[in-house]
Amino acid sequence: MDNAAETNVTTEVGGIAGDRLRSIIERIERLEEERKSLGDDIKDIYAEAKSAGFDVKVLRQVIRIRKQEPADVEEQETLLDLYRRALGM
Repeated sequence: MDNAAETNVTTEVGGIAGDRLRSIIERIERLEEERKSLGDDIKDIYAEAKSAGFDVKVLRQVIRIRKQEPADVEEQETLLDLYRRALGM
């Protein structure tokens, strides 16, 4: 086989298809880069919010709460209120 023919053949070592493995790894690497870029964008938005006078810790809590089911949020708030009253807060 010449070099051109060898590159078209899927390389298999120890039962592992090298081309398929390389493709999967490259896709993961691209997504990791995208995630890093998105993380940087989110960090910039939090900095913008902070400069506008918003409390970033509270913003993070609000975002966390918005991801939850309303019933779960209500249960947590009820328990928090109960615990606060039990502690005299």
